[in-house]
Amino acid sequence: MIDFTNAIEEFNNYKGSEKKKTLIYNNKKYLVKFPDPVREKNKNISYINNAFSEYIGSNIFKICGFKVQNTILGKYNYNGKEKIVCACEDFTNNDNILYEFENLALSTNPDKKIETELNDIMEVIEENKMINTEETKQKFWDMFVIDSLIGNTDRHNGNWGFLLNKNTEKVENSPIYDCGSALNPMLEDEEIEKINETELKNLAINSYSCLKENGKKINYMTYIKQMKNASCNKAIKRLFSNIKIEEINKFIDNVEGISTKRKEFYKKIIEKRYEIIKEAYKKYSKGGEL
Repeated sequence: MIDFTNAIEEFNNYKGSEKKKTLIYNNKKYLVKFPDPVREKNKNISYINNAFSEYIGSNIFKICGFKVQNTILGKYNYNGKEKIVCACEDFTNNDNILYEFENLALSTNPDKKIETELNDIMEVIEENKMINTEETKQKFWDMFVIDSLIGNTDRHNGNWGFLLNKNTEKVENSPIYDCGSALNPMLEDEEIEKINETELKNLAINSYSCLKENGKKINYMTYIKQMKNASCNKAIKRLFSNIKIEEINKFIDNVEGISTKRKEFYKKIIEKRYEIIKEAYKKYSKGGEL
């Protein structure tokens, strides 16, 4: 595992909830995410597994064929304590800047505050003339399907977007980034060891997106099972053959620093969600409406 302790540090200018540093490693700039402060009352741990969630979640997107921010799992010694960190390579440069969806939403309709209501997001995509509507919709729903697989509870408007070339004014979808809220990062190994099969199934099914429909957060698996959204259904059709479950499992098995119990938990919870996505795909194959 790479030690980032002696990497060159720059002033940090990145947003987000996690503790972070901006470090230069091998002449490349990285946003390095640290374990987060305790977020839950009476919980005696830090948000310590967000580094694993970031790294594994990002690489699952990569395995499924997405353009993804490069991530490195590493360690950092802070005040005599070794921290597990995830270094996320900065994919912007002097010519290409990140333009997040929340900024697009602000500029599209100045009379309306856009949060995570699905209809509002679709309205912004359809109304804004700076982006390719169909391409952006496809990216959004493709991302939704894989976020459902990894149980990403925090894909809000500030962690996906576009790369804008300042010279050519060309706009393209940015790489996938910020997957730290996937894979139940608040669960300790001791808790995982106590989870039975029924509880594991409930965790897999009761995973909610921060996207809302009619003011309520969308339950990923229920939404996919219902097959009411044609754009989501088409994304399942496009992506299913790219979800290489054996390759995902092999990748998880080879990640350093994670207990065997946690690895098994990751693989099992992903497998249960995969089976639900698979059922939706099979309905399409049998002539269902996708």
